[in-house]
Amino acid sequence: MFKVLVSDSLSEEGLEVLKGRAGLVIDYRPGLSEADLAEAVKQADALLVRSGSKVTARVIESGERLKVIGRAGIGVDNVDVPAASKRGVVVMNTPTGNSVTTAEHTLSLMMSLARHIPQATSTMKAGKWEKKKFEGVELAGKTIGVVGLGTIGRIVADRARGLAMKVIGFDPVMSQERAASLGIELVSLEQIWARADVITVHTPLTPQTKNLINDEVVPKLKKGVLLVNCARGGIYDEEAIVRGLDSGHIGGAAFDVFVEEPPPKDSKLVAHERVICSPHLGASTAEAQVRVAVQIAEQVVDYLENGEIKNAVNVPSMSGDVARKVAPYRTLAERLGKFLAQVESATPKGIEIDCIGEAGEQGSEALTAAAVSGYLGHFLSVPVNAIAAPHVAADRGIAVRQLKSTRSVGRFASQVVVRVIGEDGSEHVAAGALGSDGSPRLVRWGDFDIEAGLGGSALVVSSVDKPGVIGFLGTLLGEHAINVASVHLGKSSAGQALSVWNLDDKPSSKVLDAVRASSNVKKALAIEL
Repeated sequence: MFKVLVSDSLSEEGLEVLKGRAGLVIDYRPGLSEADLAEAVKQADALLVRSGSKVTARVIESGERLKVIGRAGIGVDNVDVPAASKRGVVVMNTPTGNSVTTAEHTLSLMMSLARHIPQATSTMKAGKWEKKKFEGVELAGKTIGVVGLGTIGRIVADRARGLAMKVIGFDPVMSQERAASLGIELVSLEQIWARADVITVHTPLTPQTKNLINDEVVPKLKKGVLLVNCARGGIYDEEAIVRGLDSGHIGGAAFDVFVEEPPPKDSKLVAHERVICSPHLGASTAEAQVRVAVQIAEQVVDYLENGEIKNAVNVPSMSGDVARKVAPYRTLAERLGKFLAQVESATPKGIEIDCIGEAGEQGSEALTAAAVSGYLGHFLSVPVNAIAAPHVAADRGIAVRQLKSTRSVGRFASQVVVRVIGEDGSEHVAAGALGSDGSPRLVRWGDFDIEAGLGGSALVVSSVDKPGVIGFLGTLLGEHAINVASVHLGKSSAGQALSVWNLDDKPSSKVLDAVRASSNVKKALAIEL
């Protein structure tokens, strides 16, 4: 017998999937506090949640029999995935269940924005007839810029083409060929700013996408542009949008998500006459709620009864013995992928992983998936685990090539080499090996030979090879109270120098600006591994 705890409201159709299976005991208790959830999960084999339950480390640690957590929806922000992984708990989601609903809401807001439908409705209900005041614009023939071409972004693009709109898009990990096959012209962000009559975003909120449209970008936008956000609050700088609306440069904005939810009652954004908004309704349709409830219930039941894993965000497919041997190399491969994603700028056409020596003897598929997940995971909104990574790459037109060899190279008998092949034919390479303590080490980046730790916060600096540069960098970090855990040096065949500074804290933009201001510094990057 398996006990399934459901701690959020779930559609009756989803509950029926659970009730229809012999051997399952259903404990339906929506609305539990963290303390009550931690108590209730003690004897549960599975936990089903939506966005309301906060599945913290405390809750997970209380689940003495907990085997799987199912999230009805795409986001797993409310689940402590690392804590679940440490406890051997599978975390599943339903990544496509809300996609159509969210895309349709995006288009609904876009059309309402273009024709001033909410404002016109409001004045009609107030007894007014202001026909001339609400003259709108046609969308047919206009250009829509879609930032982020995941499942939702692609559905929006497809439906927009049906409205006879020109679709341009930006995605850092989609190939030109794949975009073209979808009827999308792949362009840079700068081109979207300059050309789009409507801009909609469908990306995660990351340091790279936070305040993506800000005071600096607003003047670059096409005058009268319409902005839509059904993705994450904070991708648009809300204060900058208000200033753009006040100046008349932005024609209108539609928001379903906000930095603070619910937004403050005195929000200038919500109150603005050319802003329409909704209370995070992107996934709120009856059909979507039924769909994700049924999907997650079926996934959890299949796992409990047959050990089948679908849409897992944290578990590779591998036997226990092999997993233990491969685990250090898997960490190495994943961090090499993360490293390249942060230090190189490339639109990838292919990713190649070469497992050499012991690293290639077994588990090379897992190492390949780990490297790809490390690289792509830096850019995408959902966790890209080792199971999903190859499929995500294929879906975005990125060819993945797996190599393995028993030959040794250089100082290390066993290595993992990750190569990202750009659409322009450029090749970006990072190689790693395990240290004597089993920790992941960077041993080569491009033409640089080095041996540096791959973990935590780091400052990566390429510079001229001359006395005083390392002293300058160390002094600068000290002046900004940044403790250096270790520093590693390397040189390229061209005589350039490389230093990797493993730090206790991530350097601020102010520190990076100070480093880059030196004429001896060629490149300076802050990375997180």
